[in-house]
Amino acid sequence: MKFLLLVLMLTSCSASPQDLSGKMFTFPQKTNSAYARPTTTVRELSAITVCHRTFTDLKRDHGLFSMSTSSNPNAFLVFWHSAAEEMEVTVMDKPLKLAGLDYKLNMWHSICTTWDSTSGLLQLWFDGRPLARKYSTSGRSIQGPLIIVLGQEQDSHGGNFDINQSFLGMMSDVHMWDYTLSACEIHKYMDNLNFTPGNVLNWRALEFQIFNRVLVEKEEMTCH
Repeated sequence: MKFLLLVLMLTSCSASPQDLSGKMFTFPQKTNSAYARPTTTVRELSAITVCHRTFTDLKRDHGLFSMSTSSNPNAFLVFWHSAAEEMEVTVMDKPLKLAGLDYKLNMWHSICTTWDSTSGLLQLWFDGRPLARKYSTSGRSIQGPLIIVLGQEQDSHGGNFDINQSFLGMMSDVHMWDYTLSACEIHKYMDNLNFTPGNVLNWRALEFQIFNRVLVEKEEMTCH
């Protein structure tokens, strides 16, 4: 497989949106300094849907999606707790644990998470299957400059990474919307059908920075 982009101990920045269709971020090393940082100009979110596909062999805790503001280090966090076999979703520093996921190693998983500030309801979809809706937090929106990080979990606004919570593996098709997707739209995403791309983050037109040892490669597919 040819490496399309390899950054070693350097910072790389996309000057304009890049179409990453058919590509993936690869995080090949345990470190607290390597990550991808998609950028957005959005400064307020009263509802969220985040979708991504991940592939890992990690048997420890790790972050999958980390968004912070200056007032909320965990403004929106999707985090896997290995020992408890639970996905923890945090909204404005208020965590909520979700159980019953068949999070197998060394295979692709499609994950979508939705939250709405009006109802406060949060729901996670895993490989096409919805989990029970749960109340998270309501009555206010996420505000301020947003820093989004893939590959690390932010304990402060844009930093303070813990090497033991870093992500190793591959990640692809990262999209984010400022509204909750319908069940039909989520199924379209999960099934790789024609879906409406994210209007906050769009994998097909993504502006991002890469820090240290992260690669952009052609998505790994099984050959029959």
